Amino acid sequence: MHWDRLFEDLEGQLAAEWEAEKAALDAESERLRISKLTLLQRLRLMQRSDAPFAVRLADGERQTGRLRAVGADWIAIQTQDAPAALIVPIAAVAGVETHHGAILETLEDVEIPNDGMRSRMTMGFLLRDFARRRLAVRLALTDGEQLHGTIDRAGDDHLDLAMHDPGEPRLSTVVRGFRIVPFTAVQWVRTASGAV
Repeated sequence: MHWDRLFEDLEGQLAAEWEAEKAALDAESERLRISKLTLLQRLRLMQRSDAPFAVRLADGERQTGRLRAVGADWIAIQTQDAPAALIVPIAAVAGVETHHGAILETLEDVEIPNDGMRSRMTMGFLLRDFARRRLAVRLALTDGEQLHGTIDRAGDDHLDLAMHDPGEPRLSTVVRGFRIVPFTAVQWVRTASGAV
C-alpha cells in the first residue's frame, strides 16, 4: 500500500510538472505570435470591429471617428465633423485609442482580413488618384501648417501641390503658388469634396 501511494504521488507531481511546462510553452508561443503582429495587421482587425476610434498624431492632435480603411502605409478615418475621410500616413500616427475589448480583439489568433487591392495601395497610389481626379485637398503638415489646393502629381515619396483658396477650381488665375511636399511632412489629407 505504501508503494502505491508513493507512485500515485510521483505520478501527480509528474503530471503537475508536465502541465506547468505545457502552460509555459503555450505562453511563450503566444508571446512569439504577438511579437510578429504589425500595427497594420492590428488596425485591419480593428477596422472589422467598427469600434470607436481615436488616433493621436505626431504633433499631438487627436482625431476621433471610425476607422474606415487601412492601406499599405495609411489609414482612413471617418470623423464626425466632415463628410470626407481623413487620410493619415502611418508614419504620422503616434498612437491609437479605443476601448479595451477592441484592443484585445486585435490580439486574437484569427485570420487577418485582406482588403484585396486596398491593402496594397500606398499613399502615393492614393494621392495619384486624387491628382487624376483633380480633387481639391486640405493638407496638414507635421509643422502645423495647413495647405489647400489641388495635387498636380504624386511621386513615390512626395507630391506637387498647386495652392489655391478653398472652393476655387484649380485654374492658373487662382493658383497662388506651388509646393513640393514630402510624404514624411504630411500629417493628414482630406478631400474638400467628400469624395473619399
